[in-house]
This record gives sequence, C-alpha cells and structure tokens, in this order.
Amino acid sequence: LKVKVWQGIFGKRGDLWIGYTQKAHWQLYNVRYSRPFRELNYEPEVILNFPTNFPLLGFRTRMLGLAFIHQSNGRTLPLSRSWNRLVAHAGFERKQWTVLLRGWYRLPDEEDENPAIADHVGRADAVVIYKRGRSLVSLLGSHSLRGGTRNRGQVQFDYTYRITGNVKANLQILNGYGETLIDYNHNQTTIGLGVSLVEWL
Repeated sequence: LKVKVWQGIFGKRGDLWIGYTQKAHWQLYNVRYSRPFRELNYEPEVILNFPTNFPLLGFRTRMLGLAFIHQSNGRTLPLSRSWNRLVAHAGFERKQWTVLLRGWYRLPDEEDENPAIADHVGRADAVVIYKRGRSLVSLLGSHSLRGGTRNRGQVQFDYTYRITGNVKANLQILNGYGETLIDYNHNQTTIGLGVSLVEWL
C-alpha cells in the first residue's frame, strides 16, 4: 500500500509518499510453536520521489528518489528482528520492459538484533519486469556487494497470468537469503502458488 501525501514538495518537484507492506508466512503444521503463522513482517516506509523523463541507454528514466524503510517482525528477544535503511532508487521503462534499481545504507543500531543482515539480505537489488498480453514475468536479484564468504544474496522469479480483471494466478520461485526476517541468515529455496486480487504492477 502506497499513498501520496504531498505533491510538489519542492515547488513543482518531488512527491512525498508513505507506504506499508505486511507479509504473513503461514505454518499450519507446527502446533507447538507457531500456528497458523510462522512469521509476520512489517515494513512502513517514507518515500521522496522525483518523476523524470529523460533517455538513458535506450530506456526512459521515469523516477529517481530516496526512501527511509523500517522492517521488523514485532517479536520479543531472542526472536526479535528489525533494521532501518536509507534507500536510493531509480526506475526505467522501454516498451514492455521496466527496470527498478535500489541501493541502501543500513542505519547503525546500538542493539543489533540482526548481525551482518546486509551480508545476507544484500545492499542493493534490481528488478526486471516484462509484460505481454495477460502475462507478466519479473526477476529480482539482490546482492551483498561483498566477496568471499560474504558473497550472498537472493534471486526471485515471478510469473503472473491475468485470469479476469485484477484476478491473477501467481507462481514464485525464490533462492537465497532474506525471504523472512527470522530466517534472514538461512539459505533456502521456496516455491509458491497463489492468487492476487489487487493490481500491484
């Protein structure tokens, strides 16, 4: 969910948005520790976005901006996870293609609940989206921007098919770190099937 709260914050330039994302990960089989949810992740954000329209490498640059993002799971220690980021982003379009780039700086925290989270979840990501007819394909990659034993990240593939209106069938395949905060330092592969009722992209 994203809502524009101030248009033209610097005269005619710059729009201020607020956003909120909540992810619920089901775990119906674990009666003792967590049912029906294994993990809830909360992600409020404040976004300063500058619409643009200039050419770059065959694409049109559509936006540049900055954001403050907080992410947490709302649990108590030792299962508590949270971190704050300052994010720079840019968006580009060319016909059916959309490219989104982000890089971020993790804000220091005196009580670090997520040691080396940036070495697992990453310090930057890129999303490439292709739309054609009823289908949408996207590929997301994130990386720690480090080498050696700190060379980690995530790759996520999504395929969406519009059934009717805003009703869509979804396939998602993910490999890497950071699908949930509680498991941010565990490498895993997941496959998901679902139905979406809201137009996100």
